[in-house]
Amino acid sequence: MTRQTAARASFAELFTPKLVTVLREGYGLRHLRMDAVSGLTVAIVALPLSMAIAIASGATPAQGLYTAAAGGFIVSLLGGSRFQIGGPAGAFIVLVGTTVAAHGMDGLILATLVSGVLLALIGFLRLGTFIKFIPFPVTVGFTAGIAMIIFASQLRELLGLTLPGPEPGPLIEKFPVLWQALPTLSPWALALSLGTAGVILGLKALRPHWPGMLIAVALAAAATALLGLPVATIGSKFGGIPNMLPAPSLPEMSWAKLIAVLPAAISFTLLGAIESLLSAVVADGMTGRRHRSNCELVAQGVANVGSALFGGFCVTGTIARTATNVRAGAHGPVSGMLHAVYILVFMAIAAPLAAFIPLAALAGVLAIVAWNMVEKSAISVLLRSGWGDAAVLSATFFLTIFRDLTEAIIVGFALGSVLFIHRMSQATAVETDTPFVGEDMADSAQPRGSYDDAIAANPDVVIYRITGAFFFGAAASIASVLDRIQDTHKALIIDFSAVPFLDSTGAHVMEGLASKTARRGVSLFVSGANPGIRQALLTHGVRPPAVQFTASTAEALSRFRAAPAA
Repeated sequence: MTRQTAARASFAELFTPKLVTVLREGYGLRHLRMDAVSGLTVAIVALPLSMAIAIASGATPAQGLYTAAAGGFIVSLLGGSRFQIGGPAGAFIVLVGTTVAAHGMDGLILATLVSGVLLALIGFLRLGTFIKFIPFPVTVGFTAGIAMIIFASQLRELLGLTLPGPEPGPLIEKFPVLWQALPTLSPWALALSLGTAGVILGLKALRPHWPGMLIAVALAAAATALLGLPVATIGSKFGGIPNMLPAPSLPEMSWAKLIAVLPAAISFTLLGAIESLLSAVVADGMTGRRHRSNCELVAQGVANVGSALFGGFCVTGTIARTATNVRAGAHGPVSGMLHAVYILVFMAIAAPLAAFIPLAALAGVLAIVAWNMVEKSAISVLLRSGWGDAAVLSATFFLTIFRDLTEAIIVGFALGSVLFIHRMSQATAVETDTPFVGEDMADSAQPRGSYDDAIAANPDVVIYRITGAFFFGAAASIASVLDRIQDTHKALIIDFSAVPFLDSTGAHVMEGLASKTARRGVSLFVSGANPGIRQALLTHGVRPPAVQFTASTAEALSRFRAAPAA
């Protein structure tokens, strides 16, 4: 059995950017080549997405590129995640659009600036750990709700509709207006949007390594220019994009304006912290590395300030682009910095060509993004897990759609806490003659096998015992401990005998652990789990052969010893 302890890190160690760590390890020409290729791959994905997200948010496509270039560079330069890619995110479309409608573009930039200061403050105060306490059903619910709103916001451009006035924001008001405008449907716009989505999906199936989004948008732009299609384009609506970043400047500020945009800034801060840390966790799961959450939040804060100074809007870690960065073979943060440089190069060289990009094609891109945002398998698992998780998921989803994102997260967290109390009350049993502190017992009263010192001293075997409820409040701490599995270990035994219950967040952590150990060829055993916990794990996909269930730790040790690989 191996016991691992970690010395308390100093302030400087906690807030040292991963870029410094990578350079200290030794950074050579081979690593630069890897980062140059992965950075180019990410930039190809980020180009159409950044413009599409900006347009859907009520901003200009140029502002989307400013955000990806300025903000993305700073995120990689100062971040606590080795592979994080920052930029505009689809999750912010609703909040950004609402802020622009209420406070104008100056209000949006000011809210982004204030949000950056708040994010940096949260990081320096080391409050990033508390972001991890959000239950898994809440994150799945609000992500699905945001995806639904993004798709609804693109219906006008997908169908090429002409509205008599401004498009309403709330869904209940939006759908009747769009329905009445159906006679104005443009067959050319519909064909372009469907064609763009079809090309993306087709290339993903047939040529998954090709940049499907960029190819689809380029084909749509070529068709529009060559055939002279009567559809709205970036050029017709926005006059194209500039070929360089603007000079940095502060937005107009006043005390009254600061107070007015503060609620929006707080919403940006909350969502930005959640999105960036979720993205960093995804990168950790793909690579086996570990990010520093508070350092990452400081970087996100500085990036938002930088984005605002250059006329951009909210920056956060983006899961899809970060995953693309990892799959493309990135070595470290230089990849993210180069991705921002590539975007600037695109602006300098290809700005005139961007004017031909049809808005319907960008709407098709966002429709695919919205579909990919919905975690279909996670929703299915949570709905099967029981009424509690289903209620938290549903409440968060519908409040996100019909009310407000911040309200949805707060209510979802509150419901998750109430559900935890309810489950604890059911799991707690008071038995007569059972003392609070266990009494000494004779060896004859404790049937055990003979002590095997070879197994006990085996460095290939790691045993962790979890005591207490494995729920969303403890999941982050337990996950950080379980993540410290060395490649030299051959078996990991998790003792659940002292765990009264497991919620969906804890089960999600175990599912990630099972995937990680399977990739590394480590045998994973779960011992002593009661029937309810075992069923919850099976429901969330923690099942053989990735994991073996045993009645006790001793049985797990015996199975490992008897296995041929041992």
